[in-house]
Amino acid sequence: MLPRPSLWKLFWISAACVAACLPWLAPQQLAAQHLAAKPDGGGGSVAPVTDPHRAMLDRYCVMCHSEAAHTANVVLEKINVDDVSQNAAVWEKVLRKFKTGEMPPPKLPRPDTETRTAFVSWLETSLDRAAVEKPNPGRPAIHRLNRAEYGNAIRDLLSLDINAGSLLPADDSGYGFDNIADVLSVSPVLLERYMSAARKISRLAVGDPHIKPAIDQYPIPRSTGPRDTSQKIQVSEDLPFGSRGGIAIRHYFPVDGVYNIRILMKPTGDADDKPIHELKIPVKAGARVVGVTFLGESAIAENEAPAVDGKAPAAKMKGPPPPVELDLRVDDARVKLFELAGGKAAIDSVWIGGPYEITGSGETASRKRIFTCHPANPNQQNACAAKILSDLARHAYRRPVTGTDMKPLLAFYADGAKQGGFEHGIEMALRAMLVSPEFLFRMERDPAGAAPGTLQPLNDFELASRLSFFLWSSIPDDQLLNLAQEQKLSDPDILKQQVRRMLADPKSQALVTNFAGQWLYLRNLPLVRPDPESFPEFDNALRENFERETEMFIGAILHEDHSVLDLLDANFTFLNERLAKHYGIPGVYGNAFRRVTLNDSRRGGLLGQGAILTVTSYPNRTSPVLRGKWILENLLGAPPPPPPPDVPELKTHSQDGKLLTARQQMEMHRANPTCASCHARMDPLGFSMENFDGVGRWRNKDAGATIDTSAVMPDGTKFDGPAGLKKILLSHRDEFVATVTEKLLTYALGRGLEYYDLPTVRAIAKDAAKDDDRMSALITSIAESTPFRMRRTAEP
Repeated sequence: MLPRPSLWKLFWISAACVAACLPWLAPQQLAAQHLAAKPDGGGGSVAPVTDPHRAMLDRYCVMCHSEAAHTANVVLEKINVDDVSQNAAVWEKVLRKFKTGEMPPPKLPRPDTETRTAFVSWLETSLDRAAVEKPNPGRPAIHRLNRAEYGNAIRDLLSLDINAGSLLPADDSGYGFDNIADVLSVSPVLLERYMSAARKISRLAVGDPHIKPAIDQYPIPRSTGPRDTSQKIQVSEDLPFGSRGGIAIRHYFPVDGVYNIRILMKPTGDADDKPIHELKIPVKAGARVVGVTFLGESAIAENEAPAVDGKAPAAKMKGPPPPVELDLRVDDARVKLFELAGGKAAIDSVWIGGPYEITGSGETASRKRIFTCHPANPNQQNACAAKILSDLARHAYRRPVTGTDMKPLLAFYADGAKQGGFEHGIEMALRAMLVSPEFLFRMERDPAGAAPGTLQPLNDFELASRLSFFLWSSIPDDQLLNLAQEQKLSDPDILKQQVRRMLADPKSQALVTNFAGQWLYLRNLPLVRPDPESFPEFDNALRENFERETEMFIGAILHEDHSVLDLLDANFTFLNERLAKHYGIPGVYGNAFRRVTLNDSRRGGLLGQGAILTVTSYPNRTSPVLRGKWILENLLGAPPPPPPPDVPELKTHSQDGKLLTARQQMEMHRANPTCASCHARMDPLGFSMENFDGVGRWRNKDAGATIDTSAVMPDGTKFDGPAGLKKILLSHRDEFVATVTEKLLTYALGRGLEYYDLPTVRAIAKDAAKDDDRMSALITSIAESTPFRMRRTAEP
């Protein structure tokens, strides 16, 4: 008989052996331990587990996700593997974690590749089959037009080329986008801004001869440092080739009259003063041309002579020989002002004030769009007004108008006509239209008699609105509305045809500026302020070049119908001389952007572009964490959890006072076990990009030490540098395409995705794979999907 201490020692040795062998037990044996015994007359028995998927959960998952542990609020101990539709929300979480390799966690028992692949395939197939058998398209909320959509709608409704969105406050964002219906709230302040915007827009569009003068300032983007006057710089590609600088302005001239154009000159050399040149120019609203060439220094010239054949005579400025020659053109509401080479002054800004001395309403594009008829006598005014307003309302409300719609508009028209005549009546009715809920909100109404909680297809007008706001961020055009009127838009072949047509339209640039601008954080670029001491070469001109490169690159991927994978590894980009020098790419000259084929794999794709590299850095240094997090969130769809509170700051110097590289700082930070779990996924991705500094220049050293870009992922995969990172990302093609699809679908629906949308995401990605993952294939599949074409009626 063993002494008592030896018994305890034997017990702990046995327990340790069991614990060591536990992960290697057969799945059936381990699963049996989690099953309750069935009573059978005074005794019980344990039924062995034969289902391999149940066994795998029991072996690798239940130890944490049991009813007792309840880790992450996920319980898999008794979840039904025979019908995944009963717990689809939980199963979707399990599927995502297994596909990305996040679960089981590192250093815990993990299934082999064959077992994991079989489980993922079974679960994905089961969830997708259940979704087909019982689809759930979701129920969208009432959708207020956001600021960008409002501005584009005004442009397309009234042919009014102004930045109408700037009249409204910024919108809140949700799920990464500012077109999410649930966060587009309405406040009393916003309603007042809508009223104010409607007053201004209606007066500009109609050409109110009583409009009050206003002054608009157009500053020229400048470098924050001293200007190099030895270079020929074109600020705008609209300017003549060889001009040293200047500005091209789109300014709306609402009526015929006199406009003051003031040009503020800024010294660039030895000049001490800031001469102001002012021209008083008669301008015909719309397409009349006024060309003025003048010479001078600090005097003011006024040209009040009437236009002759649309051109005013040249005005010569008083004063000594000119430091600069200027050419001012007003053509189709575009002001072009440029400097020729030489001179001691440069254009700093242009101020346009007016209208003064109004002579008439003119013939603007807006007036042509609005006044489709002109009453010859008072008896024809009411009929003409009804025609004008019904046509405008059909486009503004995105559907056929009814007598109920027209009644208040005609009442506003009648009141306005009594006060100021026919055109004033149209202006008042237009003002009412622009604050109508039918214009400001996208509302999809359940069909009469539809049972609660049932699936209903969108009618053709609702489908036209969804399509136009998805691809154009604007209202449907005549072709969409006419097809909807004929109930042809819901035809699959016609729908595909319209998607192709709309993507080819210049208005699809909204997908670049609104969708990609938010998905890739390009909208953050104007807010970034790199430290001048750390990055003295950075200025506003470089910032604008960054933004233009990425927008042109994404536009090419979209409009040339590339594969979405080219976003990661395309062999081309768009550069001008300044940006090419910043990147160290020879042979690019001039300020104009052009397509450049890349022979260096380091720069290809989004990850080599200055815009992305700058918005993922701190003002004074790079950040492997920000860059790694950006990749996980936006490219792989696997965002890390939020950081814990009281995260310590990075130590910039070692104990002996030596300056640490970014990698050394992060390695010290990762020594904290609390931080290591998340940083193990983020940091390797960021380390591989450390050759790019905080504003996207290539470098080989940091803090005097050679940069080490080698990295190891948690699963043991090794890679090195930007080229290795791209290979890693391309090897995760499914995750990347699924992430792009999720982002696009979220943007298209204007709501966050739920678990029941994920089978649709997978179906869209599979369809796109048949066409080499082309952008058009993804977008067309989204337009054809159940969530885009259907909705669920209100629950009882």
